[in-house]
Amino acid sequence: MKLRTPRTGAERPLKNPRPLVKRFFALALVLLLVACREVRVKTYATGTTTAPGGTAVVVVRDRAGLEQLGIHAPVRFKHEFGVVLLMGPHRETGWHQVIESIRANEDRVRVVAFEVGPPAGGEPASQYRTYTLWIIPNSVYRRGSHLDVVTPSDDPVASTVLR
Repeated sequence: MKLRTPRTGAERPLKNPRPLVKRFFALALVLLLVACREVRVKTYATGTTTAPGGTAVVVVRDRAGLEQLGIHAPVRFKHEFGVVLLMGPHRETGWHQVIESIRANEDRVRVVAFEVGPPAGGEPASQYRTYTLWIIPNSVYRRGSHLDVVTPSDDPVASTVLR
C-alpha cells in the first residue's frame, strides 16, 4: 500500500497499516458495546398481598407506595423504581401468576401474563391478590411510555402510562 505526500505528490510506502486497523476495530468494538448495553430488569418477588383492589399494574417510585401495597422489598429508590403487577382478588388459596414474556421498545412495554388457580381447588381464605414485582433502573424510566399487560390470547389485563 502506498501513500502520496501532500507537498510533493511523490509516492511513499505506508509504514505499517496494522496499528491503524487495530485502533479502528478497537474503537468500533467500544462503540458497539456502549450502544448495546443491556438493561437489567430483576423479577425480585412474587407473592400475595391483602391490599384491597382488583387487577392493576402499578409503578412505585417510593417506599410509602410499596408499603401501601403490602409489599416489603429492598428497592433502592434513588437508583431504581418498581413495577408491580397485581391480579385478583381471590378467595381460595393456591393462585399464582405466570409471566410468559416481556417485550419493550422506546415507547411501549408489553407483558404477557396470566394467573393459574389451584389444580384441585384451594382452601377458603380471606381476600388477597397475587403480585409480581420488577425492579428496574431509573435510567430507563421514560415519561409517556405505555405499560400494557395482556393475556396470551391478547386480551387486555391492565395498563398504565409512566408519568
